Amino acid sequence: MKSTQDLLDEANATVPRLSTEEAIAIHAKDAGTFIDVRDSADIAKSGTIAGAQRIPRGFLEFAADPDLGFHNPALDRQADLYLVCGKGGQAALAGKTLMDLGFTSVTNVGGVGSWKEAGGPMEDA
Repeated sequence: MKSTQDLLDEANATVPRLSTEEAIAIHAKDAGTFIDVRDSADIAKSGTIAGAQRIPRGFLEFAADPDLGFHNPALDRQADLYLVCGKGGQAALAGKTLMDLGFTSVTNVGGVGSWKEAGGPMEDA
């Protein structure tokens, strides 16, 4: 049996993580798809990365599957995907899930608070 910490450790070992500054530079070049995996209530409290797709972690598998009626076209298996959450844990777990589903370029950019503090572009919920 695995603990939550075991799952986080596996996700963090599998999903690459960028510094906030590196992620902001990629965002400035419009070089990938940014996805906020928090639920709408958390996004409403803090806002999110400008232009980020909002796909809650609890719905991710459905949004990722092109054979289901819930597919989100932003979840392209060939796209560069950059995931954000509150502090980085949900983004890591979501990234591991996407990689298990065959996505090849998934990166954890950590928490939206760090993004905001570093001057990354934000938008309201």
